[in-house]
Amino acid sequence: MLAEERRQLILDQLHKEQRIVVKELAQKFQLSVDSIRRDLSIMEEQGLLKKSYGGAVPLNQVRVFPNSEEKRYGPPNETQDAISKLAASYIQPGDAVFIGGAGIHFGMLQHLPRHYPITIVTNAMKIADTIKGWDNVDAYLIGGKLRTTSGSFIDPLAIEQVRKFSFDICFVTGGGITSKGISMATPDGGSFIRAVIENARMRIGLAPSEKLGRDLFASSIPLAELDVLITDTQASQAFIQQAENVGVQVIMASDDNEPITMEGT
Repeated sequence: MLAEERRQLILDQLHKEQRIVVKELAQKFQLSVDSIRRDLSIMEEQGLLKKSYGGAVPLNQVRVFPNSEEKRYGPPNETQDAISKLAASYIQPGDAVFIGGAGIHFGMLQHLPRHYPITIVTNAMKIADTIKGWDNVDAYLIGGKLRTTSGSFIDPLAIEQVRKFSFDICFVTGGGITSKGISMATPDGGSFIRAVIENARMRIGLAPSEKLGRDLFASSIPLAELDVLITDTQASQAFIQQAENVGVQVIMASDDNEPITMEGT
């Protein structure tokens, strides 16, 4: 296979899945990891994609919609799993928390405590279905009009309901995050997250480094509204400084389970 043909196949896969992983491509094409990395570097120089930690993502678009459920809730990569695990460690006995329906939220579930009581409020059917039989969890599902593309509820009815709850911690994410804040693909999604944080004692943002610097269609919450931002070790120092300047504690999750706190650096 010619290199140009291989790169076209890589680009086709990226457009279909919205993220590609170097190790998976190396196995697929029976090439070395270094060869695939060179392909991605060339494609980035050609303006075809943006390299990220361990792979690549499409160039920024202002409207990026959810992946299929199979893709979103499939096995996470190591970076995303490290963020999910660190996020789950913040939950203490008796806490009432909000967990949304993103893949990084779903990844938290395998790391949640099972030996002490917690309350989980979610607007995602997949999350509710997973935790419904857990003896130590009181689960609440926010209702409204079902958004079939994501299996979640973010309409005005859902916003009205979520405002009736108070949270010890809310875990929020989005399609992109910049110095202006978190942004989403839809205005309803942004409005829902604003309602969630209104009554949250601690607000934790979850953002793999490939989402940093991306500005999507609809604004959600200002960066300064977060207390903590959990990202990974590939986060740029420039963005970390921007977050710290508005009072956000930045913590980088690493694959070796040793979080790196950047506040005060």
